Amino acid sequence: MARKNIFNRILADDDAVHVVAENHLATMPKFGAAKSISSSIDELTRQAALLADGEAIIEIDPAVVDVSFVSDRMTSYDEQYSELVEAIRTRGQDTPILVRRHPSAEGRYMVVFGHRRLRAASELGRKVRAVVKTLEDLDHVIAQGQENSARANLSFIEKVVFAQHLGDRGFGRETVQSALSLDYQTLSKMMTIPKSIPPEIIESIGAAKGIGRDRWLELRKLIDNPRNAAAAKEFISSEGFLSADSDGRFNALFEALHKGRKVVRKSISKPAAVSWAPGDRSVSVTAKAGPKDYTLSISKAEAKSFGEWISGNLDSLFQAYRQSKQEN
Repeated sequence: MARKNIFNRILADDDAVHVVAENHLATMPKFGAAKSISSSIDELTRQAALLADGEAIIEIDPAVVDVSFVSDRMTSYDEQYSELVEAIRTRGQDTPILVRRHPSAEGRYMVVFGHRRLRAASELGRKVRAVVKTLEDLDHVIAQGQENSARANLSFIEKVVFAQHLGDRGFGRETVQSALSLDYQTLSKMMTIPKSIPPEIIESIGAAKGIGRDRWLELRKLIDNPRNAAAAKEFISSEGFLSADSDGRFNALFEALHKGRKVVRKSISKPAAVSWAPGDRSVSVTAKAGPKDYTLSISKAEAKSFGEWISGNLDSLFQAYRQSKQEN
């Protein structure tokens, strides 16, 4: 049975005309000022929904607010975050965050959504404006997922990781679908990605804000090949990969696997060859040590006769070698 959306709009009345108008406008593309106005109305609606049950906006010390028990972001520091900090610095925090009383720590709170606003307030040394609501874990994760989906500021792979975290914590598929506003088929495709791409590769790539579902699914197909999987794990430690931004890291790995490039391996230094020659230079001996062998190469005028002599005296030479080890 579908869960009731806890963010149902409260500004709409029972007039069917309003409902029809809202549905019609929702299907229309929005550009420029219209898009900005629509975004502002949505934000006011969201805030009004928070206050519908008589909740008040209060100011809380960020030091007593903990992050959500399930992570929905792979990174918090980017250009948009810097702009957020500057906006709060200059005009204050326009939009409150949503918190619940901490389920296991007396006197503390837990963020439902608004982690970046909380961090920005903490960095600026000011209190964070928040709405406190009583929520169970189930409503918490649905609210967290729906708010982030509405803001469209989670990347595709962050949604995948969030869904996986919910699953790991025992939340059912229906809850995950509701939290991310996804249908069964879409969620099923999403969850094939963490099954094929090792977590260390996903974490190394990062949020990859500009990389959508289709490209991640293509990367998954490439890494399904065991040879590519091994190459990918090695590639993510290469200098070219590490020096790129998140989108660049994805593209570099994708191109390397797609074109079948060989991973550049670190060169392993080999022991230098040792040479020996008598004073008259009648022979020249080069000795090379391998992992499990040792090779003598003899050249010059007496090479053949000297080599035959060594071969004919191997028994005595080996006994002398053993004797020297005992003496040492």
